[in-house]
Amino acid sequence: MAQLPWANWNGTAMPLADVRVSVLDRGFLFGDGIYEVLRVYGGRPFLLSEHMARLRRSLNEIQIQSDVDRLEARMHATLRDSGIDGGMVYMQITRGEAPRTHRFPNPPATPNELIYVDAIAVDPYAAWRENGAKLLTVPDVRWRRCDIKSVNLLANCLAAQAAAEAGCQEALLVTADGTITEGSHTSIFAVQGGRILATPLGPQILPGITRGLVVKLAARAGIEIEERSAKLAELDSLDEMFLTGTTSEVLPVTQVDGRPIGNGRPGPVTAKLVATYGEYVRDWLAGRGE
Repeated sequence: MAQLPWANWNGTAMPLADVRVSVLDRGFLFGDGIYEVLRVYGGRPFLLSEHMARLRRSLNEIQIQSDVDRLEARMHATLRDSGIDGGMVYMQITRGEAPRTHRFPNPPATPNELIYVDAIAVDPYAAWRENGAKLLTVPDVRWRRCDIKSVNLLANCLAAQAAAEAGCQEALLVTADGTITEGSHTSIFAVQGGRILATPLGPQILPGITRGLVVKLAARAGIEIEERSAKLAELDSLDEMFLTGTTSEVLPVTQVDGRPIGNGRPGPVTAKLVATYGEYVRDWLAGRGE
């Protein structure tokens, strides 16, 4: 097995610890780049086509020219060489190395392309999946193109740190008018009267890949879904709340700002989706899924 985490840096395979990046890389100087994270089950990247489509869209939105098919081939080779059965793949593409100036380099720089894989030996969310996560509300002060999976994550990091310092597992981002958008690194759903409330897609949130799968699974299960953002003022009227993400999968929320959601325990709709998600992964591994 390769040394973990195992990386591919601009086409060269090596341990991640050996990767070296120039201080003039625009990702380092400006956050001028995008990234993608995929979950690995059974040695295979999960929801691959959806992740690669989002990667391609992010590149197009910020005008970085990179060969996504080549990146996908490198990702498969890196994952194969790592020998990982369960884990994650991280991919990051920046505009490349160039003299520091805000406008894009002319002629264009060569993008820097990083791929690395690492193992997830134990479910880091197992306890919270059973007992529910605690969230802290934080003002959503991010830029207005959160639909791009940019490496500009300072506001997300500050929110996640505030939640951690408050003894919470995630931050719940809220706009000035009290609209709940998403977590610092997760998508958010609420349940009210047996109906799931899903924040509508748009520039204010990331189009989560796991979010999209859960919406599909809920529809198949006959659970009504309303594309509407929940409001902070509605917390007391919500029956359930849950998060979704590539590594968190489906995670129940039982408390926000010290106040219980519903009865303060993971609810039946969330439990059904946790089970349905697990069944989907098992079917996919067995070759019965999509």
